[in-house]
This record gives sequence, C-alpha cells and structure tokens, in this order.
Amino acid sequence: MRILPAAFLAFAVVATPAVAQSAHADIVNAQGATIGHARFSTVPNGVKISVSVSQLPPGEHGIHIHNVGKCDGPAFTTAGGHFNPTGAHHGIHNAQDPHPHLGDLPNLVVSDKGTGKLTFTVAGATISAGPDSLFHDGGTSLVIHAKPDDLMSDPSGNSGDRIACGVIVQ
Repeated sequence: MRILPAAFLAFAVVATPAVAQSAHADIVNAQGATIGHARFSTVPNGVKISVSVSQLPPGEHGIHIHNVGKCDGPAFTTAGGHFNPTGAHHGIHNAQDPHPHLGDLPNLVVSDKGTGKLTFTVAGATISAGPDSLFHDGGTSLVIHAKPDDLMSDPSGNSGDRIACGVIVQ
C-alpha cells in the first residue's frame, strides 16, 4: 500500500470539481430585449425551475427546455429540439408514454398585464454532471412558445413559434 504525501491529498481535494447547485437564464424576446429570468436549483428529486416573465401576449404558452444552449433570434431555432436524454415521448397526455421527456414543462400562464410566473420541478434532471444534466456538451436553453402546449403531440406539443429564449448558465 502506497501512502500519499499530505500535500498531494490537499491538492486532490481542491482539484475535485464542485457540484453545481444553481443556474439561471436571462430570457429575451425576438428583438433581443430581456423580458424575464429563470432560476434553476438542485432539489432531492431533480431540478426546481422558477420563471418570471413580462411583456408577453396574455394566455397560455408552451415552455420547454431545449437541447442546445444557444438563443439566436428572432426565431430561436438555434436552441434545437427539446431536451430529451431519456428518449421519452412528449406530453403527459401522450398515450404512448405517460412519462414526459425532461424538456417538458407545464404551460406558462401570462396575465392580461403581460406577466407570468411558473415554478416547477423536473424530476430526474440535474444541473450537476451526469447523463441527464442540463449542462451536457452544448448546453441547454429555456424556450417560450406562442401557443399553449397540448401536452400530447410528439415531439413538441404543437405549441407554435418560439417567441422568447434564455440560455441556461451556471
């Protein structure tokens, strides 16, 4: 058995990467103006997401975690498809798979004043290292759509155009 010097052990502890406990996203509209923020935090069964937005059309809007950490406007297609590391179907009402993929979130309800808030936990997701991490190679983003998600249609819930986006960062 080899005993390592104390200096090496101290270095090894310092060199160990820290576990991410929180993240955030600044949400912008198609013109590039910041219209909201999202906070992501580690909870025992996944990632808690708290979203607060303004200046959006009233009504329900689909909101999803997308698979690429890029938000080039005005259409935000650079955000890629939905974050789906488990290969599940979209929507909690999908008869093929009642367990939605990790990018699915409930609809965001925006008031007549153009403001909306949503807090939700994505069970199984993580902001730490691992296969279900929001910080996989290429990162992820949070996208708000023009129409409500029907919580059923695969792959995107028939939620229409992308009207706002925020890159998820630590």
